[in-house]
Amino acid sequence: MEKGIIDNHALTDYPIHDLLRKRWSARAFSTRKVEKIKLFSILEAARWTPSSRNEQPWRYIVFTSDNPSRLFEAQSVLLESNSFAKQAPILICAITRKMYTDSQESNRLYFHDLGAANENMFLESFNQGLIMHEMGGFNIKLAKEVFKIPDDYEVGIMIAIGYQGTNETLPEKFKVKNTKPRERKPLSQIAFLEDLGRGIQEMIKEE
Repeated sequence: MEKGIIDNHALTDYPIHDLLRKRWSARAFSTRKVEKIKLFSILEAARWTPSSRNEQPWRYIVFTSDNPSRLFEAQSVLLESNSFAKQAPILICAITRKMYTDSQESNRLYFHDLGAANENMFLESFNQGLIMHEMGGFNIKLAKEVFKIPDDYEVGIMIAIGYQGTNETLPEKFKVKNTKPRERKPLSQIAFLEDLGRGIQEMIKEE
């Protein structure tokens, strides 16, 4: 692996697919252009995400370094806390429709479905040898103006995609975040057997 490239794989308690274990929110982006076929594969992964009533409420507004002026405009909605994403050659605004198309009823699951599609993109990005970073920290009001978001859509997140760069290219405060070991709550705090007071790992005691 190239010097300065961080390999922050998850240390799991139980076996999971290698793609899930390797996926992480890297911050160091290379300015190297991403091949269009790889971008389309990532978006295709989102396309095949399951959704409530097969509504597929997600929409992705894509900006690439092929059009620097438009990419710069998209970057304008980012906050200083996500300035590292300005190195990425692809920036995407992810939005989602709030109502079902057929009935115009409120879709309670519109954000759930957007999140599922984003995760498909995340996994396919790593499958394509790229990195992806999701960002909730941006100027939503400005994003609605810049991306001309209709009222029946909710702004979700900004997404940066590209090849991974070296950690040395990051400002000091981001270097620390980029190398911090990944942590998660134990299963006993997120999954429960039959009621919220009984951690799922009690199943092991019953064997």
